[in-house]
Amino acid sequence: MRRSGARAVIRLALAGAAACAIASAAPLPAQLRSGAGVAPAGFAQALAPWTFAFPRDHGPHPQFRQEWWYVSGNLDAASGERVGFELTFFRFALQPAAAPAAASAWRTREIYMAHFAITDVQRRRFRFAQKLSRAALGLAGAQAAPLHVWIDDWSLEEAAGAQGGAQGVSAAPWRLRAAQPGYELELTLQAQAPPVLNGEAGLSRKSGEPGDATYYYSIPRLTVHGRLVREGHAVGVQGLAWLDREWGSGGLSAREVGWDWFALQLNDGTALMFYALRDRDDARDPHSAGTWVEAAGRSRPLSNEEVSIEVTDHWSNAQGTRYPALWRLRVPALALEVSVRPVLADQELRTTPDYWEGAVDVSAARAGRSIAGRGYVELVGYAPERSRHDETGVPGRLGR
Repeated sequence: MRRSGARAVIRLALAGAAACAIASAAPLPAQLRSGAGVAPAGFAQALAPWTFAFPRDHGPHPQFRQEWWYVSGNLDAASGERVGFELTFFRFALQPAAAPAAASAWRTREIYMAHFAITDVQRRRFRFAQKLSRAALGLAGAQAAPLHVWIDDWSLEEAAGAQGGAQGVSAAPWRLRAAQPGYELELTLQAQAPPVLNGEAGLSRKSGEPGDATYYYSIPRLTVHGRLVREGHAVGVQGLAWLDREWGSGGLSAREVGWDWFALQLNDGTALMFYALRDRDDARDPHSAGTWVEAAGRSRPLSNEEVSIEVTDHWSNAQGTRYPALWRLRVPALALEVSVRPVLADQELRTTPDYWEGAVDVSAARAGRSIAGRGYVELVGYAPERSRHDETGVPGRLGR
């Protein structure tokens, strides 16, 4: 992570998300340090349905204040070993794109941040790393056609010459690269179906305030193959990944403090995404929502009232922060009941703020038929926030 000059810690509500602290080269204007739900002047807002076009919308949206590219998945080696992974890139604009150009090549309107986490199931290890960089001098950035998002040597990129099909399926694979002490990951990902639009045709509202919304789509199934280099030894892996994309300029409402996000891939080809937004009194906010995806690719939105979530166990870290650790989800309209269990109890990222995000196993029943599966869960807003003067920071992110 690079730091220079004075540090400013920014509270960043990422599209219906919780806080993010960023170290930057100089203190930020007051409007960018304002409370949740405030969209600074000069940035576009997610107020009405968006006309999605792919591959264009896989790339950046500089007219909005923030966005992210989030990939998570579960991998298997020929030996039977299992590994979960997450790689997320965040873009945060310090000034609107229409602001005057910077006089120096070192100056930038944007900061990029990334998380890379590995869940090594058999060795019962969870490891994570983070990077932060200005979008200057080629240190970090994002582009479309072909997609390329990067910080230093971490990247998510589409092969040159890829063309979006009639339904948005890329004709070429994407490549993912990241490394941290002890673990390196190089993967090729291929979408198996077109992107799924979440919310109201891709407009995902996070509160009753018009600006508290994002544009949000997912690709619930990407086949994956590649290699994991663990402590210098390469292991071939293959599996299934999930891509989430969101962008916007608002945040959560003042009452909302976090969320529980589920991205579950069932072995019959179906998928379930749901985010439960939590208010300060620990009640579920009525703007919680999700999406059900059939094996054929058809999707339907899920409202807050359609999904019940029961927490049946908890895990606490050494500092006493208590996270949910076992869930039962019910969707009566789909005749669906799902049990979700973490593959490791401790999959907490010790950042600012701390949050839990990890690989899970799924057992489900739909209309009396048993279905297994895997997925990822993210839990944000349970840990107390650290001092505004902490040097490092990173968001939870939402579709979440």
